Parts: sequence; structure tokens; C-alpha cells
Amino acid sequence: MANTNTTNTNSTDTDDFNFFHDLSPPDSYETKKDKLNQFANTHVLLKNRIVLVTSGGTTVPLESRTVRFIDNFSIGTRGATSAEYFLKQGYAVIFLHRQRSLLPFYQRVEKNILDILIFSDEDENDIKVSRTHAKKLAPFLKDYQTFKDTGMLCMVEFTTLSDYLYLLRAACEAISVCGNKGMIYLAAAVSDFYIPKGLMPEHKIQSSDGALQLSLEMTPKMLKPLVKDWVPKAFIISFKLETNHEILIEKAKKALATYNHQMVIANLLDTRKKEVYIVTKETEERVQLTEEELAAGREIEQPIIDKLVAYHTDLLLS
Repeated sequence: MANTNTTNTNSTDTDDFNFFHDLSPPDSYETKKDKLNQFANTHVLLKNRIVLVTSGGTTVPLESRTVRFIDNFSIGTRGATSAEYFLKQGYAVIFLHRQRSLLPFYQRVEKNILDILIFSDEDENDIKVSRTHAKKLAPFLKDYQTFKDTGMLCMVEFTTLSDYLYLLRAACEAISVCGNKGMIYLAAAVSDFYIPKGLMPEHKIQSSDGALQLSLEMTPKMLKPLVKDWVPKAFIISFKLETNHEILIEKAKKALATYNHQMVIANLLDTRKKEVYIVTKETEERVQLTEEELAAGREIEQPIIDKLVAYHTDLLLS
């Protein structure tokens, strides 16, 4: 019987530090750190607000030479869309995203790009976007080129849980130089369990060995060192996704009490695209789109970001 020989244990206060010794940093880690630091330092000099948006899911490899891994359903819709609205509000955006997940503005292009392309009447080698789709894409293309040309968007990708947590720490430490002008928007779907490198098989697990039993360890809760040590002056927003409405607000309040950050955006799996709750230690605010707004193409990320920017502004003025 195949077995990874791991144990399921509760995390301790020191696990968040031991984790980084237990797993390897991502490829080109130092290059990515330099990119993050340079971006943050540039916008500190320009006196811009900076937000880190994390987006997409993390994988958990089952082998060192990875063939199989555990994943989740997130494709990064909320993160990519939120990043667009932050840019429109004047924030410089670090977009820390899963490889091949949705990207700001790129997500507006049809999944099958061939369906939006046509041949020119004058030259069969001249390909262009159909008029119908061009009209729809033009405002997004204009915004993308503007933010790209002005250096307001920095995109860094991850794949595994280890990649994500290393780069999350690096991005937070980069943003820490801007003090309370920094915001952390933790929209990534992070794996709750993992297999430590030392307990992971090196080669592909063989099906001929029989049924596979996995015992995973708890991923350390990095929100604690993030709030306390990595970026203590930033405005920090985490997310809480549940399937049971009865425990949603309670779990959000518990997270705020445990980690001492400013805000939780709480949502239910089935209604997350039309309803969320913005929860602080003192308040709960429901944000909801009407059926008419949904039919008109309004996205719930727009009122969410509007409200977060207003909260952040109030904090800066207080």
C-alpha cells in the first residue's frame, strides 16, 4: 500500500518560521524579490498607495519530482477583477497570482480567441479583431496599456503552496516601506494542508503499490506573522469562504480577534459573485448586487473595492 508517511498535527507559534526551512523557495526567488522591492520603492518615491492582491489557488505536490498534486477550484476571478478596480482607483498593484490563472484585463478576452478574430478583406494574411468584439474589448485594452505604460502593475506568479508563501512574505516586506499607505488583499485560495519536503517521496508514487493513503500536516497560519512582523502598518484584508451561512460572520469575527487585522470579506460559496459581508471588529456590512445589476454586467468587486478604498482613506486621515 502506498503511503506518504506524513502525520496530521496542529500548528504551533513557531511553525510559520520552521515552514520556510522545511520547504524550498521558488525558482528565480531572488530575481522576483528584487522585482518586488524595486516596484515598491518606485511607488514610495511617487507617494502612491500600493496594494498587494493575491489570487488563484496553490498546489500541494505529492512527490518531490512532481507528477501528482492536490489543487482547488480557484481560477482567480476575484483577484484579477479586484486588481483592475484598484488600478482604476489609483493604486499601484502587485498581483501575486497562480501560474495560468486569470490576469487583470487579459481575462476580458474570450476563452477561445479564434472566435473573435477575422481575416481582413484586403489581405488574407492580415488578421484583426471582429468589430463586435473590438467594441467590447477597446476600453479594457486602453486601461491595460495605460497602467502598463505607467508602471502601475507588477505581476509575479506562483504555483505551489511553498512558492506562494515565500513570495507572499517577500511582497509584504517590500510593501512595508510605504507604511500605512500599503494594503494587503488576500484573495488567494491557500491550501490548508501540505506534505513536508522531508516526508515527501522523491519519485512518482506507483499505482502498483496499491491504494494510496495520505496524511497531511496543517499549513501554518501565516496571517499572524504577516500582521505582526512582515507588514505591521498596512491595511490588511483577509477572506473567509464558507458553505454554511450560520457560521459565516462568527468565523470572520474569530479571525479578526485571532490575528488582529483590520477586515475580513466573508462570503458563501454559492452566492460569492453577488453577495459578500465586509466585517470589522465593530461592524458588519452586507454588499449585494441586484438581479438587474447582475444582468447589466456589474461586478461585485467594484463596490467591494470602492468601500475598501474609502476605509483606507479614513484610516490615513485619522
